[in-house]
Amino acid sequence: MKIALGQINSTVGDFQANYEKILSFINKARKQKADLVVFPELSLCGYPPEDLLFKKSFAKINKIYLVKIQKDMPSDISVILGYVARHKDKIFNASALISKKKILDIYHKMYLPNYGVFDEKRYFAQGSQARIYLYENLKLALSICEDIWSDEFFYCLKSSRYRPDIIINLSASPFFAGKLKMRQKVLSQRARSLKAFVLYCNLVGGQDELIFDGTSLAINTRGKIVIKAKSFQEDLVLFDSKKRYSPKAIKVDKVAQMYEALILGIKDYAKKNNFKKVVIGVSGGIDSAVTLALARYALGIDNVIALIMPSRFTSPQTLRDAITVSKRLGLEYNIIPIDGVYFSYLSNLNSYLKNNKRYDVACQNLQARIRGNILMSFSNRFGYLVLNTGNKSEISVGYCTLYGDMVGGFGVLKDVYKNKVYKLANFINKKEKKEVIPGSIIKRAPSAELKANQKDEDDLPAYNILDKILKLYIEEDSSKDAIIGLGFPAKIVSRVISMVDKNEYKRRQGPPGIKITPKAFGKDRRMPITNKFVY
Repeated sequence: MKIALGQINSTVGDFQANYEKILSFINKARKQKADLVVFPELSLCGYPPEDLLFKKSFAKINKIYLVKIQKDMPSDISVILGYVARHKDKIFNASALISKKKILDIYHKMYLPNYGVFDEKRYFAQGSQARIYLYENLKLALSICEDIWSDEFFYCLKSSRYRPDIIINLSASPFFAGKLKMRQKVLSQRARSLKAFVLYCNLVGGQDELIFDGTSLAINTRGKIVIKAKSFQEDLVLFDSKKRYSPKAIKVDKVAQMYEALILGIKDYAKKNNFKKVVIGVSGGIDSAVTLALARYALGIDNVIALIMPSRFTSPQTLRDAITVSKRLGLEYNIIPIDGVYFSYLSNLNSYLKNNKRYDVACQNLQARIRGNILMSFSNRFGYLVLNTGNKSEISVGYCTLYGDMVGGFGVLKDVYKNKVYKLANFINKKEKKEVIPGSIIKRAPSAELKANQKDEDDLPAYNILDKILKLYIEEDSSKDAIIGLGFPAKIVSRVISMVDKNEYKRRQGPPGIKITPKAFGKDRRMPITNKFVY
């Protein structure tokens, strides 16, 4: 039996485009003599549809397009397709088996994830019965995403008298650095345990904060990968049950994967939300330089505009670096000094603000807000998407200005710690085989440059310490005492935790951004703003 895995990039709610893409992949699989083509979880409607599922018309239109595929597809190939099924006022995360232009069977996902980014129990009813199909002498077990992670589901398959030869899994598994290794481990265990092949078909593409990496796999009965689809792009791969495959060794470069995920995230967020061009505030610092480069490689030279907005506190070297990185990337850039606007503000506000003990901080934030206003003016006037350049380290501790450098429609580095930003910069230079991002930007001590001789580490711990504490507290939910117990200075740990907790209100008002860690702000980590709990 020849089974194709159709790794496609669906758009939530764009039924016509998804239908056309699915039909196109069915025809490609047919040309490769496939007997069956498998598509990812909910690929007909896009994943995750979230509260669109509460609209009855959503499931109705979804069914109309399922029937349309059934009628329009060739009669000499079978299809397993993920879609939303409605039955007796319940909705299910389902797959349809279509053969000879007929819907032969429907499977309802049995195990619904309700952790991290997943809220499936909010929407879907739980399926109650596993499906094993017989094709000639082969038994095919069907599963959808979380099913394959469930020990209970596999106990059912193992104890069945119809033990499968092939396990097919339709998936929409979001990416984070390290996910591929976790996924491979689970799938390999399942294959070895049941002495069955596992065919894993994963969604690809960006959907709001989530990135789906694709990387569909075929794993043999010994738990070895024998077929691997491309990562971060659409692909169609063919598995032949009669063919002998040599195992493939897969090397994972986490920084390279992070780069690809960010590129895909920018590209799909802009495309799927109908933005052709983006605008970025370029300071001459590492964050804006990396964001600018990522946008340039995602969207092309003609679709990225750099705004350089120097003030009296901007050093000549920083200004040169902002111009240099824009030129090296071949981008249009505009220099708009902000001193005139800044002093105009001060002349109007001085009598109200000057005697306040936070006057200096207010003046610093005023500059950031002027820049934010300029960026949003370009967005309003030309319809550009503003890409935010803030990194996870700054956003975690609130080292950013609300309505200032936090403005934007999409946060590219929102889930990237500062030290990883430097790794991305070096990776980009290595990949391009030239110094796209000037060495002076990479080497210079980071500074917001909102007052004279300012450095980030005047207000924050060194980033190599800060990032480790943040990872422990945010991603691993470690307590203060546990982090101190690992050797970090108690005073620094207490201060960092206090800053993280106090700035939830800021993060809640920031733009959505690309998830690349196991626990990102927003969908993953949901803390109350009003909260007195300390641990």
